[in-house]
Amino acid sequence: MTTEVSGHCDRRFRSVRDTFAGHFDQGLEVGASVAISVDGESVVDLWGGFADAAGTRPWQRDTLVNVYSTTKAMAVTSTLWLVDRGELDLDAPVARVWPEFAQAGKEGVLVRHVLAHTSGVAGWDQKLTVPDIFDWDRMVALLAAQAPWWEPGTQSGYHAFTHGFLLGEIVRRVSGRTLGTLFREEIATPLGADFHIGLAQEHEGRVGEMIPAAPLGAGPLEPGSVAARVLSNPHLTGDAANQREWRAAELPASGGQGNARSVTRVASMLACGGMLDGVRILRAETVEKILEEQSYSTDLVLGRPARWGLGFALTSKELPLGPNPRAFGWGGWGGSLVLVDLDARVAFSYVMNRMGNTTVGDNRGLSLALAMLASLQKT
Repeated sequence: MTTEVSGHCDRRFRSVRDTFAGHFDQGLEVGASVAISVDGESVVDLWGGFADAAGTRPWQRDTLVNVYSTTKAMAVTSTLWLVDRGELDLDAPVARVWPEFAQAGKEGVLVRHVLAHTSGVAGWDQKLTVPDIFDWDRMVALLAAQAPWWEPGTQSGYHAFTHGFLLGEIVRRVSGRTLGTLFREEIATPLGADFHIGLAQEHEGRVGEMIPAAPLGAGPLEPGSVAARVLSNPHLTGDAANQREWRAAELPASGGQGNARSVTRVASMLACGGMLDGVRILRAETVEKILEEQSYSTDLVLGRPARWGLGFALTSKELPLGPNPRAFGWGGWGGSLVLVDLDARVAFSYVMNRMGNTTVGDNRGLSLALAMLASLQKT
């Protein structure tokens, strides 16, 4: 039985549609969406399957799901919005805008260190539960008080949860707005991107059910290592995102609700040099800053080489993101993925509700991206 796939697909990208449909036929998906833009034009916008595990709610055009760390793309973009307007200096100490952060030897942590996962503040010293992370003021106070886990700026350790709290508090101190509010008012609404960091009650009926795989950090981790301290604190299972409390909270590193169309909408703005459909969000030179390499070594949390720019992973021999050098992206726990290629002016995203057992590099999203790249090479 062939799963019905809805939406549109330029005939140049028929292989993307075939690959997407094939994932359903192979039993790899429950519900998912994929979207691609080229030079600001939507060439693929597909969705299919079901928004719930029971298969009673078809995935609709406007279905939203939690995208976990793909949310970081929105948090980074929001932070760069302040940089673009001269309100935030990448080379300034975080403590300049957040004085309490200078405690315990963090006076030298720069804004760029936070963006690039090199700040040393990759997790919390104190043991936490999932409900704890809904208390914003407590979480940022704990981060402000603790010492960095390594010398800031010297190496990367993926800030799985703290990235959003650190960037969010920087944004709040500079702008007087929460990151979710700034993102909505200055980026999502002007672009018409249906993506939410802190979901309003009115959208609850559109949210799909996340179908979990193994808990985060379920694999073998050396006790006491940076990876163990980050990935197991708090202990997180994929169905945490099915709670209203999670969706309502502003979790800029892990709690964004969207679909492939909305993720690609923001990514397309980046791919086109900061402007989409006549709406200027960032200057081209600000987008280019993303490509400035900040760290390239074995990441202390991911356990693999990672080449970090300002907030995104850059293309590398270990993680090639396409044929062009000016490409970057990131993904979310379970499989969601966003890619941007500044040379080709291409943006891609994949979003799903059936989670895979991976933090980085789910084969479903990768196979769709490869199909896209093959289509582009043919044209």
